[in-house]
Amino acid sequence: MAKSDDTAAADKPKGGMMKMVLGAVLLLAVGAGGAYGAFAAGLIGAHQEGGPDLPKLVRKGETDPYAMPTDSKDAAAPVYGEGGSEYRTAYYSFEQTFTSNLADSPALIQVDLAVSTRRDGRVLGWVKNHELAIRSAVLVQLAATPEADIYDVEGKDALSKRLTDAINAVLEENEGFGGIEAVHFKGLLVQ
Repeated sequence: MAKSDDTAAADKPKGGMMKMVLGAVLLLAVGAGGAYGAFAAGLIGAHQEGGPDLPKLVRKGETDPYAMPTDSKDAAAPVYGEGGSEYRTAYYSFEQTFTSNLADSPALIQVDLAVSTRRDGRVLGWVKNHELAIRSAVLVQLAATPEADIYDVEGKDALSKRLTDAINAVLEENEGFGGIEAVHFKGLLVQ
């Protein structure tokens, strides 16, 4: 039995309308993805003048609005020389020493460390705030150091760079910015 033209048209899916709906959904998805990508890249949304508020380099003689308070009220203002870098260097000394085993060795290493930055005081404030996590990262690096690396200048330089990277990784994870330029050995003992 043959169907009439009216019933055939009613049974036939409305392909044109379905294609329009799918096209609209696809366009919405693409638009939402593009908007999310632009927001994540910082092109739209909460935009600050001049970019993110990251620690700035501080020139010699400039006031650091984020400087860490000093313990001494009678401390004289630092006097900077004319040469070298145009930026001042600020230091933070860890109060406690770091003691660890060395890799594949019965030897122990004990180091007194300080870090330096030319950025504003927020960086050293972050070092102080995250000292526990930084201590852990430093101890991991010390434990991964072969004993032979400690006895020559190149090995000590490589360890200093690895410690700098480890500290900056902790700061970047917690604050979104590293800023430590170097790790300095105040004391180093291998037993």
